[in-house]
Amino acid sequence: MSRIGILPIDLPSGVTVTVSDTNEVKVKGPKGEVSQQVDPEIKIEVKENQITVERPNDEKKFKSLHGLYRSLINNMVVGVSEGYTVKQELVGVGYRAEAKGQILELSLGFSHDIHFQIPEEVKVEAAQERRANPIITLTSANKQLIGEVAAKIRSLRPPEPYKGKGIKFVGEQLRRKAGKSASV
Repeated sequence: MSRIGILPIDLPSGVTVTVSDTNEVKVKGPKGEVSQQVDPEIKIEVKENQITVERPNDEKKFKSLHGLYRSLINNMVVGVSEGYTVKQELVGVGYRAEAKGQILELSLGFSHDIHFQIPEEVKVEAAQERRANPIITLTSANKQLIGEVAAKIRSLRPPEPYKGKGIKFVGEQLRRKAGKSASV
């Protein structure tokens, strides 16, 4: 039995779940609306304030999908009720970030500025304090989308191992290398 798949998902107040005939799960809450297509053989039941996910039999395919869909639906419920936040820090002299609507303007030491288009479902803020690194804050109800956007922003200038310059997640521990040692 799947240890994750058998656990019921509790619905907080203000969150509604609908399952269509084509097995598309839509979760609606105060932070937004998210939907996910589920395999037609996996059975999803909404009873009172709980969601249960059941598989038809113990084939390997259904065993692997059981826990996956339960986790995806749980992430959707948490996203529309609490939301997800990702913070990234720009480490480097002269590195800047500025949010203009859904466009993030980044100055990362290249010869040109980078204009990054953020999807409508994700809200972006850029904060710059004196004598501190700029911080980019992404918020969304969709955990998968916010992770993809954060990974694309990080890929523009990943942190290098010698000085740690680049875009890193707040609180991330980087593996540093020793530089050249001076010859005696």
